Amino acid sequence: MINQTVKDSPLRVGISSCLLGEKVRFDGGHKKDRYLTDILGNYFEWVPVCPELEVGMGIPREAVRLTGDHASPRMIGVKSETDWTERMVRYSERRIRQLAELNLSGCILKSDSPSCGMERVKIYSKGGMPMKNGRGNFTDVYMKGFPLVPVEEEGRLNDAKIRENFITRVFAYHRLQNLLTGKFSRGELVKFHTINKYLMLAHSPKHYDLLGRVVANAKRKGESELKETYGNLLMEGLKVKTTTKKNVNVLHHILGFLRGHLIDSERKDILEIIEDYHKELVPLIVPLTLVRHYIRKYGVEYISNQVYLNPHPKELMLRNHV
Repeated sequence: MINQTVKDSPLRVGISSCLLGEKVRFDGGHKKDRYLTDILGNYFEWVPVCPELEVGMGIPREAVRLTGDHASPRMIGVKSETDWTERMVRYSERRIRQLAELNLSGCILKSDSPSCGMERVKIYSKGGMPMKNGRGNFTDVYMKGFPLVPVEEEGRLNDAKIRENFITRVFAYHRLQNLLTGKFSRGELVKFHTINKYLMLAHSPKHYDLLGRVVANAKRKGESELKETYGNLLMEGLKVKTTTKKNVNVLHHILGFLRGHLIDSERKDILEIIEDYHKELVPLIVPLTLVRHYIRKYGVEYISNQVYLNPHPKELMLRNHV
């Protein structure tokens, strides 16, 4: 459930403490990630979490691993065979209640960790080869408790498309939180939906249609149901990655609003750049920069307010890759 007690809170993101350079790993080391600390740290307020340390394992400590079956793996000490499962679950349930008060907009966790890994964590069985199909004990509790909050592993953020999708969702969820925790009204929902329409179209045309119907029929739902339905669909749709084809479609929609203003040579320039992007000769930022120029030049307010044009800080350069 979305925490609905904080208005315009800082953009807080949970993170495995070791990724910030804190020496909390089982061997007393860390896994500092410079992209997270030096780049994303300029935009996110980090909320560090180390489940194994916080549950009482200490530093240094015996390594633990997941054992048993995929549905309900146990967290077991590698040498002593100490079973930490129940303690970790109780800790995780208590910890996420504390995190709920901070209104997190996302979470970045350490890959392969038996406590923090999001996917493909090794699960060991007696006498057999480990299967990489598990999820860390803490992360499993967290993701079940906050299904809308964007969650990623630091390793997967090295993929440009996964990184862009995750950061887009973090900023979108933060805007959604501010909408739902503020002085909510159906009118405010319409405004929010209007400026986010093309962002959704670039991710999922299916959800673009579904959200449009929810807004059109907003008066038929109670406030709580309306918030939940809209929030679920928005975040579900943004999980779908953008593609070149979908971005070209959005760019042509935007061009339609400029058509009455552009002279022939300007329209030709935009179409040529869009086609270059379609052929993957230039990154998305190139046609977007040109389109933004003409939006400002001709003062097309409806398009200038579209979140699609600036879904995250330009300094992150997330649309600069082909």
